[in-house]
Amino acid sequence: MGASTTLRRKLVRPAPSVWRKVVGDETAEIPKPILKPNKKICKFWAVDKCVKGDRCSYLHSWSQGDGFSMLAKLQGHKKSITGISTPLDDKLYTGSKDGTIRVWDCHSGECGLVINLGAEVGSLISEGHWVFAGLPNIVKAWNIENGTEYNLNGPVGQVNTMVTSKDILFAGTQSGQILAWRGCCDQTNPFPEAVSLEGHTSTVICLAIGRDNRLYSGSMDHKIRVWDTSTLQCIATLEGHSDPVMSLICWDQFLFSASLDGTLKIWSNNDQGNLEVAYTHKEEHGILAISGIKDANAKPILFCSCNDNTVRLYELPSFLERGRLFAKREVRVIQDGPGGLFFTGDGTGLLTVWKMST
Repeated sequence: MGASTTLRRKLVRPAPSVWRKVVGDETAEIPKPILKPNKKICKFWAVDKCVKGDRCSYLHSWSQGDGFSMLAKLQGHKKSITGISTPLDDKLYTGSKDGTIRVWDCHSGECGLVINLGAEVGSLISEGHWVFAGLPNIVKAWNIENGTEYNLNGPVGQVNTMVTSKDILFAGTQSGQILAWRGCCDQTNPFPEAVSLEGHTSTVICLAIGRDNRLYSGSMDHKIRVWDTSTLQCIATLEGHSDPVMSLICWDQFLFSASLDGTLKIWSNNDQGNLEVAYTHKEEHGILAISGIKDANAKPILFCSCNDNTVRLYELPSFLERGRLFAKREVRVIQDGPGGLFFTGDGTGLLTVWKMST
């Protein structure tokens, strides 16, 4: 997710009672989120078996809240969606544990191509005209401009997450390694042998690139490591979560981390230039994924997917709850798109297209 001038302005100069450590007011109180009454989705309606109709006291809708709407549900994958990407063309790519990548037409919503890879897709990203799929023990790369395909060897176990920074592709693996390939102009081998970044003692689940070009990695070992992308050396280790770190995003000068311990932490640099927790938001359930977008009024909105099959929408910096999205299974992938679009992929293999209101 790119930097947001709106978020920076709001978070650097928030109201005195918001995010005490960011402001430096030791006497201020952190406000509790103002939540509107929420209903639970009817589990019988979700499987088309509710007989009460309008008399049912539970919610008969896949969302609740204002400022967004559902545009389409795209079916095809048989297992959990693990990656959603929108390369620089009119196609939408999705990867799944069913071992396939599906290519969707952004105008019709039709699936025009199914690529059977024969192994679970652990992650899927794109950068320019390149699409990368993380699989067990390998990364596959496609140049969608000329149709060439390459195998990037080196990973041990499943590739759970990938990001790019300038000309480097980073991949976090089941073994705890992070592999780095530096792209080059050699058409026969555009991704030479990988360099391994060692430090995590368990599976790497998530990666993020900050605006300072630092790489942040979250792991099953409960830790976040900070890497210098120039030297590929670990320069800091952040401890604060008591369960696996599932998702990381960088927004302006802030690092957001989410964990199965039910907390979302916002990190910022202190006076010494070291990252520390500025604010902790707590959920009742473990957090699986976070992402962000701006609404029609340019207000920053944070998506927070929990393992109770819901996605909360929060307005920042107040953490006022703006709404919820509901799914039959957990949502592990949230991807923003052009023109206020965003996409969610759930554990059933369903891809849902949403749009922020204009």
